[in-house]
Amino acid sequence: MSALGKVVRSGVGRRRVQSFVMALTTLAAVTSSVLSLGLLTVVQSPFDHAFAKRDAAHLAVQFDGAKATAAQAAATAHAAGVTEAAGPYPITTALDSVIGPDCTESIGPGMTFANTAAPPVTVTTRPNLTAGTGLDQIVLDQGAWPTGPNQIVLNNWPSDCLGKSVVFSALPGKPSFKVVGFANSLTDTATGWTTADGFARLTGAGAKTDAQMLYRFAAAGTDARIAADRQAVAAAAPAGSVEGAQSYLTARTQATGNAKSFVPFLIVFGVLGLFLSVLIIAIVVSGAVVSGIRRIGILKSLGFTPGQVARAYAAQALIPATIGVVGGTVFGNLLAVPVLKGTSNDLGAGGATIPVWVSLLVPLGTLAIVALTAMIPALRAGRLPAVQTLVVGRAPRAERGRAAQRLAARLPLPRSISLGLAQPFARPARTALVGAAVLFGAVSVTFAMGLETGFSKFQDQRGAGFNAASLIVVPTSEDPEQGGPPGGMYGPNDPRTPHLDAAKVSAALASVPGTKAAFGWGDSGASVVGAPTGDMTTVDTVSGDFSWTGMELISGRWYSGPGEAVISDRLATAMGTHVGDAVTVVQEGEPLTLKIVGVAFDTHDSGRSVLVDSATFAAAGLTPRIDQFNVELASGVSGPDWAASAAVALSPLHADVDSNQSGNASNVVVVMSALVATLSLMLLAVAALGVLNTVVQDTRERIHDLGIFKALGMTPRQTVAMVLTSVALTGLIAGLIGVPIGTALEKATLTPMGNAVGMHLPPSVTDTYSLGLVLPLLAGGVVIALLGALLPAGWAARSRTATALRTE
Repeated sequence: MSALGKVVRSGVGRRRVQSFVMALTTLAAVTSSVLSLGLLTVVQSPFDHAFAKRDAAHLAVQFDGAKATAAQAAATAHAAGVTEAAGPYPITTALDSVIGPDCTESIGPGMTFANTAAPPVTVTTRPNLTAGTGLDQIVLDQGAWPTGPNQIVLNNWPSDCLGKSVVFSALPGKPSFKVVGFANSLTDTATGWTTADGFARLTGAGAKTDAQMLYRFAAAGTDARIAADRQAVAAAAPAGSVEGAQSYLTARTQATGNAKSFVPFLIVFGVLGLFLSVLIIAIVVSGAVVSGIRRIGILKSLGFTPGQVARAYAAQALIPATIGVVGGTVFGNLLAVPVLKGTSNDLGAGGATIPVWVSLLVPLGTLAIVALTAMIPALRAGRLPAVQTLVVGRAPRAERGRAAQRLAARLPLPRSISLGLAQPFARPARTALVGAAVLFGAVSVTFAMGLETGFSKFQDQRGAGFNAASLIVVPTSEDPEQGGPPGGMYGPNDPRTPHLDAAKVSAALASVPGTKAAFGWGDSGASVVGAPTGDMTTVDTVSGDFSWTGMELISGRWYSGPGEAVISDRLATAMGTHVGDAVTVVQEGEPLTLKIVGVAFDTHDSGRSVLVDSATFAAAGLTPRIDQFNVELASGVSGPDWAASAAVALSPLHADVDSNQSGNASNVVVVMSALVATLSLMLLAVAALGVLNTVVQDTRERIHDLGIFKALGMTPRQTVAMVLTSVALTGLIAGLIGVPIGTALEKATLTPMGNAVGMHLPPSVTDTYSLGLVLPLLAGGVVIALLGALLPAGWAARSRTATALRTE
């Protein structure tokens, strides 16, 4: 090993704590940065690439065939802002489908997919379906394109019954089609494609024919722009003819939302970690130069050039930083696996891994910043004259702070405390470094606590609404092996699916002592015209008082009259629907137009639903279906005792009492919470260790003064008090500054996290900082500073007087 290598190894070995701190802070910074940049690349780039490759549409608009002719729909191609358009294509939506009797794929003992319900299908036909040209090119994933009137290609199909049949059960004659392939539209413009003759079979059987137009716009990068583009299209068409519209932004959110929701807080942690890395490395290397003045003189007297001295001190920072960079890169890639698990592969993504270029760019960029930061004080070491360093032997003693010492001495405080209060003014630059370390720690803790509180409140909301209940009442279960339905697989519209008699069950529950409140609800089996086809959308009919469940409204009010409905926030965002708009739902071919009077923060199932009073369905001649009652028990009522009493009243109604298994914690939020806790603890430890390193350096330089104080009678306890007091005021000020910054960062982060998955978070989730949380956080800076100074304070207290006086 060369002489320079030995100097570097010796320096790293002497500063184990400092080396550990540098490795830890770079690990935290690189982990966050790799994750944030990697997630953005993995989840968005494949979508954008596929969007361009397939020439996908910014907006797909469906026109009511009874209100707009094909020519009128085609004329909207000249609406303001449209740069390209395709269509009109005939389309029919919300066709109830049943898997044909020839599908014998097993789903359990004695059960098959045959004759079970499948998701509603939106069917269209296009002249260029197989050519792969024009807007919104459809990609065939498996099988073949349809060639005859009895064939169909499907997307979002619930089984692997390729080559079997699908039956459109709500149409007269129940036309059947053979499934010859599986395909997908990037922007979910339809879920079924057939030939022109095949589409004619559907319309001949009574399916309503509408028209679909596809558009590209000059500006369509935001929801606001898409909304304006939609208004321009609607203005160019007959009034009231637009039934629904599908934005490409909604499809992108569905494909990338969960992973992108991690990005805002990871960026914050990455930036905080990077700043802390720069700060800690500057502290460590500067401290090494100051404390090693004599060593530098010896090295120069032995023939080391200024450049070699500078490289030696820079390398002492780069070695632990490199270890941290490598560890952060590995850690970031490993954390990407659970974060990206389940990300759609329809976009052609390469799997749940971060691109290699991200794993190279972030570490190399971090090392470059580390090297630049370390070289500044290292160059200072190289420029120090050898003779001066040998003569002085240590850094010159500061003469600052005399006025502060005199002022502190006049305070009615113990002398050890007043000495500690005056110490920060003797070395203002070092005090600033301590304050900066505490500041970043306070910001990190405040930011993390706000996020964790928001996560907790979000999880609480998952137990509200349709998930709120002490116990639930469900139809009596039947054994599928004895001919009963396999777990409700037949679907809500199938006559074999059991439902509850809402009026009788409600009366029975009211008669059971201990019942505080109850309401019934269920999937009506209706579909929403114009809703995204890439995820499940339900129309839930509700019977009884729903107000006690705690479901919050984002805007508007609850339904109170016939023809009114409340829509979930995620569905409203996906459809571009607002309070006052109308939506059309279809149950077994029968349409019902509803006025949206409220937007609710609803997280049950997929969070995409329309809530309607059962009376509204019944008045329109449709069938409200209730398959569950949520029951709230009175205070002090025993669940098992109530269930035993209720069983007597419910048994004749073919209903059973069950435990409430809904409202479980979101796996995505659990992963987020663990990640935030890990990164915040790492940064908190780095901040405290940064304080420790600075106080150690300061204490070593003041060892002679400590010897004098001890000779004059200062006790070990007073020594500890003096050292801790020297950082307490700095910690308090840094904490008072850091808490507002951390609060602002959390406010600016939580909302985008919700928006990434199509949610507008209510105040109950976003109002995270209560007085009981803020007050301890304000003292957090003091705690961080004291934690960092505790070890060197103990070392100073244990140092012997004679040893301290001999140290010069």
